[in-house]
Amino acid sequence: MAAKAAAEGRLPPWIRVKVHTGGARQDVSDLVRDMSLNTVCQSAKCPNLAECWHKRSATFMILGNRCTRACTFCAIASFKPEPVDPEEAIRVAESAATMGLNYVVLTSVDRDDLADKGAAHFVATIEAIRSRIPHAKVEILTPDFKGRLPLIDQVVAARPLVFNHNLETCERLTKPIRSGGRYDRSLAVLAHAKDVAGPGMATKSGIMVGLGETDDEVLQCLRDLRSANVDILTIGQYLPPSKQHWPLERYVTPEQFDDWADQAKAMGFAGVASAPLVRSSYRAEELAEAALAQL
Repeated sequence: MAAKAAAEGRLPPWIRVKVHTGGARQDVSDLVRDMSLNTVCQSAKCPNLAECWHKRSATFMILGNRCTRACTFCAIASFKPEPVDPEEAIRVAESAATMGLNYVVLTSVDRDDLADKGAAHFVATIEAIRSRIPHAKVEILTPDFKGRLPLIDQVVAARPLVFNHNLETCERLTKPIRSGGRYDRSLAVLAHAKDVAGPGMATKSGIMVGLGETDDEVLQCLRDLRSANVDILTIGQYLPPSKQHWPLERYVTPEQFDDWADQAKAMGFAGVASAPLVRSSYRAEELAEAALAQL
C-alpha cells in the first residue's frame, strides 16, 4: 500500500496532520512577521508547523532565508544571500522571551559566501538569548561549516545544550541530494563537536527516508552516526516540497520506524525519535531532556 500510494501521489493513512488555527499559532505567526524573522517551520514547509506554533514553539532560522546551496530535497530558496543582519540576534532573543521560551532552537541556511560560514552569528545569537533569558537552554542545528574545525570549536565554545548537524541520507545518495555536502565530512563534524564539547552537551543528527535508500543503508547510517558518538537520532519521512524536488520513492510504515527506533536504542543512542512526521527539531526539548538524563 505504501509503495502504491507513493506512485499515485497519495498520502497513506498514517500521515495526517492536525489543523490548528487562531490563538497561540496566530500569535507566533504575528510575532515572527513583526520582528522580521525567519523560521525553518515556514521556509522548509514543515508539516508540524501548526502543532508546534499552537504550542508556542518555533525554530528560528538565522542568517537570512536564502541558501548558498541547492539541495534537491529542500524547500528553502537558493539565491545570492543578503548581508548578515547584525540586529537579528537581538530580535531572536526578544522574540524567544516574548514567547516565554525556556528552550530555544536555532538553525540557519548554508552561508558558504561568508569567511566564517556564519559561525560568529551563531555565537552572537546564543549569547543574545542567554543575555535576555539567562536560564534558557539552546539547541543549534548547524550547517557543516565546510568541515573547518576551528569554526566548529567556536560554536561549541558558546555552550549550546545540543549540537545538531543532519546527515540527511545514506552515503550513496548524498551527492545527488545534498548540494555541496559530503557524508564523511558530516560525520567528522559531529565527531569533532562531541570531542571538544566535554560533558553536558549532546550531539544530534537526523536522516530522512523515502529518498531511494534501502533498509540496509538506513542501518548503516545509524551505525556510522553511533561511531561518531552521536547521542540523539531523528528519523522521519521525506515529503517532497514540490514536483520539482527529488522524487519520493516510498512511504515507510510506522512499524518500520518503530523497528529502526528499537535498533537505534540497541546501538546505544541515548535519545531516538523515529516516526513519519518526525523532523529535526520536533519536540526537541523533550528528546534532549530524556537523552541528557542518560549521559
